[in-house]
Amino acid sequence: MVRNNHFAESRKTLDNLLRSENVADSCVPLSDIMVNMRFWARVENVLIVVSDMVESRSHIIAGGFARNLDIGDYQQENSIWESKILSLMSQEEQEEKYIAELRFFHYLRHLPKSKRADYYLMSKLRFRFADGGIHDVLHRMYYIFDDNGEDLRYAICIYGPLPFDFKGKSFAVNSVRGIKEELTASGNDSILSRRERQVLAMIDTGMKSAEIAGQLNISIHTVSRHRQEIIGKLQVKNTHEACRLAKSMDLF
Repeated sequence: MVRNNHFAESRKTLDNLLRSENVADSCVPLSDIMVNMRFWARVENVLIVVSDMVESRSHIIAGGFARNLDIGDYQQENSIWESKILSLMSQEEQEEKYIAELRFFHYLRHLPKSKRADYYLMSKLRFRFADGGIHDVLHRMYYIFDDNGEDLRYAICIYGPLPFDFKGKSFAVNSVRGIKEELTASGNDSILSRRERQVLAMIDTGMKSAEIAGQLNISIHTVSRHRQEIIGKLQVKNTHEACRLAKSMDLF
């Protein structure tokens, strides 16, 4: 049950973050993206999902790799989540995928707007193929922002075979400079500040605001402000949900 709760919180939080963006009209048209993605799928034989964050709809382009998964007729879904593809992973694997995407989202949030388009997420996933075997899959995810680099309009996920193994699980890759940074708990400062994680850990032990204020030598007002910042950054309803999500992400 604990694992299921963490899984649900991770996906719900990511969903809220991705769809809460205020999107401007100045963005590449979906029709242009689809033309390019169909060509990409044909050249690389990859399976591509284009998720429209405004319309809450996903468009699937099945390259040759999709034959391994027996989902060649999968073309559209009225959700930003590609459920047929996600169902090929264990629940633990899905949760790791969501957490990696959460970390990547916050990683981009701390970059200059002009640099966000330079990065994509690269992850190693495990899929159950149509033959019943479990195989490594290379997942790449790109975010398409508006022309100002401010608001997120599309997410593009690309699935294909893993041509060679690599250490680690998920990386933020700079496609301009050719460098990568592993997305692990060591990057927690990009999600919550050290003090926010400290306050949340105390909340998780059952401490009240007055007790936290006394131990940290800060005002109750400051504790309350930290609570609101934590809830806002993690896109949850309350600190109870925040604690569950934070533990699944190893924030404390």
